[in-house]
Amino acid sequence: MVVPVLNLLVPQGHPLHLETYTVSLLGKYLCYALLALAVDLIWGYLGILSLGHGAFFALGGYAMGMYLMRQIGDRGVYGNPELPDFMVFLNWHELPWFWHGFDHFGFTCLMIVLVPGLLAYVFGWLAFRSRVSGVYLSIMTQALTFALMLAFFRNEMGFGGNNGLTDFKDLLGFDLQADATRMALFVASVLTLSLSYLLCRAIITSRLGSLIIAVRDAESRARFLGYPVEHAKLAVFVISAALAGIAGALYVPQAGIINPGEFAPLNSIEIIVWVAVGGRATLYGAVAGALLINYAKSWFTVEFPEVWLFALGSLFVLATIFLPKGLAGLLQRWEVSA
Repeated sequence: MVVPVLNLLVPQGHPLHLETYTVSLLGKYLCYALLALAVDLIWGYLGILSLGHGAFFALGGYAMGMYLMRQIGDRGVYGNPELPDFMVFLNWHELPWFWHGFDHFGFTCLMIVLVPGLLAYVFGWLAFRSRVSGVYLSIMTQALTFALMLAFFRNEMGFGGNNGLTDFKDLLGFDLQADATRMALFVASVLTLSLSYLLCRAIITSRLGSLIIAVRDAESRARFLGYPVEHAKLAVFVISAALAGIAGALYVPQAGIINPGEFAPLNSIEIIVWVAVGGRATLYGAVAGALLINYAKSWFTVEFPEVWLFALGSLFVLATIFLPKGLAGLLQRWEVSA
């Protein structure tokens, strides 16, 4: 509530005025918080350490990026109303079949959820049916992410190659550079994060939530008692992937670009650090960890760019040693002592 007031109602030059750049930065932090929430759902409550959620985030981002590219029309550098600039540059003569439909916002919204969800369903069905778990499952998710990164780097895939998708003009007819549009995207990020938090909380407090916690703590016992362990794992894994895809879709219009670097395994590892520092199996801890670390990253990369990675590693080590339950655990201990 404060951010829109300080950006739209407080005049420029006033000490309390928030620049549009700051609003966009905060909006991106909220997208990261949604991504951390999705990871906490399966890691904190289901016990699956996924090192591949960066892939689901990037797939949702690419779906939104394809829609935004289709909205450019003949305003691109080459003035081609049908083909994005990078396709004209690469001498493509027609739009690939998998780009059709992305000129419609409704179809794009469906793909933002469906593509990451379908990939998670296929991967999860194969992995959980084979009872792959622990570090082997983590390695497989990381390998999946790395394979997708290599594929999207190829120009012939039709997703912009190294440069990815960028130079977006508008969203639903609204100029993406306008202050009001930036504020609307920020508000959309706030609402989506809030609704996703309520969804995750509803899952955790339901019978499904009790089952996945039982699977996390004693999977063999839950299976021997006759519970559908694989089905529960698969359902939560797909929901988590869909939330990650939505986070990526909200991120792209605020960042102004999506490229294969979002698939980098390091990004998925960084998400784990957010959740660990904030506090596993709390949901709000994951949100707080994502906001805190990304703010610190922005500050360090400006003030001390050469030490950021060392600071991130040190933060993770210190949190593991002194705050094994993260910041949320510290808050819980304070409440108990009070």
